[in-house]
Amino acid sequence: MEGSESEAVFDSLNVNPQLFINEVFNLVDDLVDDACNHFHQQASTSLKIEGTDRTQDLSKGINVIRKKVQSDIDKRLAMWEQHCHNHFFQVPEGFMLPKSDESPVETSICQNAICDPDLDAQLDLLRNNLTKVGQESAALNRELQSLERQSASNDHISALDEISLLYDQNSYHEMFQEMMKTASELRTKIGKLKTRKIEETEHNKADKIYNPHRDPSMMGIGKGFSGAKLEDLQEVLVHLKNR
Repeated sequence: MEGSESEAVFDSLNVNPQLFINEVFNLVDDLVDDACNHFHQQASTSLKIEGTDRTQDLSKGINVIRKKVQSDIDKRLAMWEQHCHNHFFQVPEGFMLPKSDESPVETSICQNAICDPDLDAQLDLLRNNLTKVGQESAALNRELQSLERQSASNDHISALDEISLLYDQNSYHEMFQEMMKTASELRTKIGKLKTRKIEETEHNKADKIYNPHRDPSMMGIGKGFSGAKLEDLQEVLVHLKNR
């Protein structure tokens, strides 16, 4: 970097990259020294060798560790320094310093800006058209939502009207009451038929006991409602057919 265009640029700005790198090196060396000294104190206290001959052995061992650590750090810092010179402190080719009456920001804008009035006009037209399309799309969405709400409301009203009409034409409550009444009448008549059948059965049994020579075919004993009167059975059938 020495004697290069980058160095001239940094010198003109009163910036010294190498000074920054050296400060980093010194900071790392101080950290290594502090770490080794702290380790030496902790080891001496733990081993209880303060003021003995073993203190020198401990110092020698720590120095060996320090040299190994320092060697590895120096190699990595050397690569880091080279990387800084090649990338961080290397100005782009063709870079020009701003004049005394221009600021660095204005110079950078003048170098990188594309001055094309026709292109700017086309971009403005596209922006305006995009804004109009967005506004029209928003208006269409609002209108569509309004129509959907109106359609849903009309559907609900129509459904309610149909339900009300059906309820008026066919009173479900009256139909239910009529069905309950008919069922009650049927239960009453069937109960009467069963009672009559039981009575006739008991009567026939008594006749059989007291008149053993009576013709069985003349007795009214049967199954189901065979002993019931014809008019009662017909009345039950009429109720069943009507329901």
